[in-house]
Amino acid sequence: MRHVKNPPNPYDRYSAEYVGEPPPTKLEVFEETATKKVITKAFASDWEGGWRYTVNCYRGCVHGCTYCFARQYHEFLGYGAGTDFETKIVVKPNAPQILREELKKTRDKMPHLDFSFATDPYIPLEAEYKLTRQCLEVCAEFRVPTAVITKSPLVTRDIDVLLKQSKVSVFFSMPFLTKEKSNPFEPYTPVPEARFRAMKKLSDAGITTGIGIAPVIPGYNEPDIPGLLERAKECGASRAFMSMLHLDTDSIEDYFVQKMNERLTASRVSRIINTIKRERGGTLRHRSYKERGTGMTEQWEVTQKLFDFHVRRLGFKGHEAPKPLEEPVSVQPNLF
Repeated sequence: MRHVKNPPNPYDRYSAEYVGEPPPTKLEVFEETATKKVITKAFASDWEGGWRYTVNCYRGCVHGCTYCFARQYHEFLGYGAGTDFETKIVVKPNAPQILREELKKTRDKMPHLDFSFATDPYIPLEAEYKLTRQCLEVCAEFRVPTAVITKSPLVTRDIDVLLKQSKVSVFFSMPFLTKEKSNPFEPYTPVPEARFRAMKKLSDAGITTGIGIAPVIPGYNEPDIPGLLERAKECGASRAFMSMLHLDTDSIEDYFVQKMNERLTASRVSRIINTIKRERGGTLRHRSYKERGTGMTEQWEVTQKLFDFHVRRLGFKGHEAPKPLEEPVSVQPNLF
């Protein structure tokens, strides 16, 4: 990887409300020029058909979400899962060219591509590098159905490219209804209202949009579910999903708890931890992939019923699982 001595400052281009508050520590950017594959075959949940095919143009994310499962992948590079994940960003400048070469070989067997899996495809650096945009242009050329999952209104910059896709949807990840509620867990993300405005802009342009209430943190943001779904419906969203908080590694668990103790009162932290432990059988971690997105108590059943009720009431649709492939696709066997 090549260290970029003077990385671009994307915060000079957009307002603080638009991209979120800049991190207080120095940002380091590394360009990974040895990348050979960008399509990843990743195991997923039932609503995704069991597998996802994803493209990641970046590693690390300045949004700083304390719960992010992708923090563990930074450790594969020799970095930490804490502040390193937020301040040492790895860029894959050759991603569009590599994607083009891969699709030349696999297009007939590629049912769907997601942007992305490990980090937000529209982190602030995308304003300068435009790698996600270039990859979407490649997908449009090859007529590959695509989906985008993001927290950033920067996606609206690419409405023209999104409209060229053979089939496309954009989901906004929004687990909290207000900036005050999100601050302890999403310190540098765009404010929820900015995400809703972006959702409406995309919907008005004729692009299918949805909301992902993920993660639901037991004992904290369950009351936001009805309001989030109602606001999303007002902004033209037609799809919705929800998932429970999952802390995949010890390092992520430690960082998550550390930041809660820094940003919330002791009583509130205790309530959240005790509620999660009840859902996880006495720990903060799930014991298997099957238990990753579900809880063990009636309280979680009530939360699920609350979500399902308002989804039906507002007329949302669920996810459409991609069609299974007849033959395996030649893609990356693991994430990196």
